[in-house]
Amino acid sequence: MIQRELLGSAQIPGGGELRLFRHDRDFMIVLGGNELMSSRMSGSEIALAEQTLDRLGQRKGLRLLIGGYGMGFTLRAALARLGADAEVVVAELVPEIIFWAREYMPHMEAGCLDDPRVELRYGDVIDEIAEEPGGFDAILLDVDNGPDGLTRPANDGLYSPRGLRAAQAALRPGGVLAIWSAAKDEVFARRLAKSGFAVDEVTVRARSNGKGPKHVIWFATLG
Repeated sequence: MIQRELLGSAQIPGGGELRLFRHDRDFMIVLGGNELMSSRMSGSEIALAEQTLDRLGQRKGLRLLIGGYGMGFTLRAALARLGADAEVVVAELVPEIIFWAREYMPHMEAGCLDDPRVELRYGDVIDEIAEEPGGFDAILLDVDNGPDGLTRPANDGLYSPRGLRAAQAALRPGGVLAIWSAAKDEVFARRLAKSGFAVDEVTVRARSNGKGPKHVIWFATLG
């Protein structure tokens, strides 16, 4: 039997410890007893990008903010659809995530971090949202397993009424706030619906072949 191999660990600022494992050809990033992401499951992370861009239509010069690089599924899916005039800001709080991508998963990183359309910023996506009013056509958040601060308590602010107002201020007219979740959250869904966005809750399978657990993405469009 092939044993799971620990490749690295990293401390989340203000939060717990991430661990990167390899099992045969698969990789997984774990926080405590929670598997935050896995190379086996990319379908919903790809859908996060593709369905956001579907909602933005044929705009030119799109500017996106992606909160959390993860394993790069969302970033690569976005780049595959975006034109040469687009810009994607990736906010990553844990530098080791990027080191792991380059060192252990170059076949998955596939040069996306060196794409001239990509600007990698090490820091808190909350700060990136606050610092650029009207700066983005879309904000894509995949920094927790759902709309709560699982990876660190400070992330609760992203999903609070104040955090949603900050996201609205950072979006251009018709912009989209897209939030990934491993499961439904009725309390957050009601909060989002009351925030002034037009909200579409979509259920997506975890695997790209349409199988696996059901994940949820909220697409909140600014009128």
